[in-house]
Amino acid sequence: MGEVDAAKMEPMWPKGASEEYIAARIELAKAERTLRDQIEDVAAARRRVPPGLLVDDYSFAEGPADLGQPEPIRTTKLRELFGQHETLVVYHLMFHPDDDEACPMCSLWVDGFQGVAHHLGQRTSFAVIAKAPLPKLRGWALRRGWDGLRILSSHDTTFNADLNAERPNGDQRPMISVFTTEGEQVRHFYTLPANFHDDAQRGIDLLSPVWNVLDLLPAGRGEWYAENHYAGRERRA
Repeated sequence: MGEVDAAKMEPMWPKGASEEYIAARIELAKAERTLRDQIEDVAAARRRVPPGLLVDDYSFAEGPADLGQPEPIRTTKLRELFGQHETLVVYHLMFHPDDDEACPMCSLWVDGFQGVAHHLGQRTSFAVIAKAPLPKLRGWALRRGWDGLRILSSHDTTFNADLNAERPNGDQRPMISVFTTEGEQVRHFYTLPANFHDDAQRGIDLLSPVWNVLDLLPAGRGEWYAENHYAGRERRA
């Protein structure tokens, strides 16, 4: 960003701020701009990755758009989820078949996707897929108010294991994947897990505004962790 002249800079501080504060804020602004450029560089590198693997046209269980209606249940192919788009984004919801609730952190992310689904739909198709049986999965989606999302179950399929969204012991992994189409075939483009390759956390933090807003606070995000049952977390009991 180079040298910054505070007199020519659009202020990011209230009138009357101290010179010490302004100087620190200018240095921070330069770091924030550098971070933005790094994020764009990474996004460009992501777009340059070689073609990924052609994947099977997996079959999923899906119910009506109205989550309150349990039937009819239909089989939906992975290729069908693209609709009129050439890309498909899948959030792998961490929801073990034996559990009664999805992962709290995963639920936080999907809450956010629910709020922007109509915007995403202008550019790509989007779906949430979990290993839990469909009735259990739809019941949770109903409680969360995810009526703007396609919710599908991969129960009794190898989809999670094949995409490494499931560990050998059956534990589920939160992650997001992008697929593209080639005619009737589906190709894997990209997967981003919640943990990095060295098991460091915060791999998908940029996909949720919650963390970005908390990072603006004087104390940062601290040790806060999402829960499934505090006020406002469930739209329907």
